[in-house]
Amino acid sequence: MKISKTLFIVSLSMISTSFIGFAQDKETELPPEATEFYEPVPPKVKAGEATNTAPSDAKILFDGSNLSAWVNEKDGSNPTWNIEENILTVNPGTGGIKTKENFGDMQLHLEWRSPSEIQGDGQGRGNSGVIIMEKYEVQILDSYENETYTNGQAASIYKQSPPLANVTKAPGEWNTYDIIFTAPRFNQNGMLLSPAKITVLHNGVLVQNNYTLRGPTEYIGIPNYTKHEEKLPIHLQDHGNPVSFRNIWVRELN
Repeated sequence: MKISKTLFIVSLSMISTSFIGFAQDKETELPPEATEFYEPVPPKVKAGEATNTAPSDAKILFDGSNLSAWVNEKDGSNPTWNIEENILTVNPGTGGIKTKENFGDMQLHLEWRSPSEIQGDGQGRGNSGVIIMEKYEVQILDSYENETYTNGQAASIYKQSPPLANVTKAPGEWNTYDIIFTAPRFNQNGMLLSPAKITVLHNGVLVQNNYTLRGPTEYIGIPNYTKHEEKLPIHLQDHGNPVSFRNIWVRELN
């Protein structure tokens, strides 16, 4: 009996999915490398130059003056990240920061840059992240000539979806993220009605095209949805690197 190539691939996919489900059911411990992949490698694309100003209906989360919209993720205290010349920089080891206000469906804009002085490599180089609803991470990383697993490079949906292109600028140059996010919906019994979806433009280039998230970000293991609030904070990650931010604003999409 002749089996078509397409049928063979689908069958392998079904077997793989069944195996993963079995492993999770048995609570088998997976190493973090089990959810990392290095191919396909996103092509390098040079972004155009653009200036982004907040629209009139946006909520300004950081305009260079203060962190009044944010608290420390650990204890809700005032953040101790550094502000200098209207630029916000991670104070490594002090913890991430999150918005005082909660958000669901949104358009989020932020600009970030990795340190101009290169230190470390892979995931240890210019690492941070914007974690929507404190659960769904768009990776921030110095991915300019810096090899790592592709679903962990800049503009990836961390450990789920690599970007369609690598648009990361050189260390010390500003990158822009424009993120359109649709929150997941659950019924009153906690059943998932519709998963979260996300679109990301990196320096004006589409790199995540209405991607359907498989669940919240997991460093180890397979993501799975559990019911959570309709709106939650936006979180900027302290991953031990002095990544800088500016011009952060959000539009709620009701």
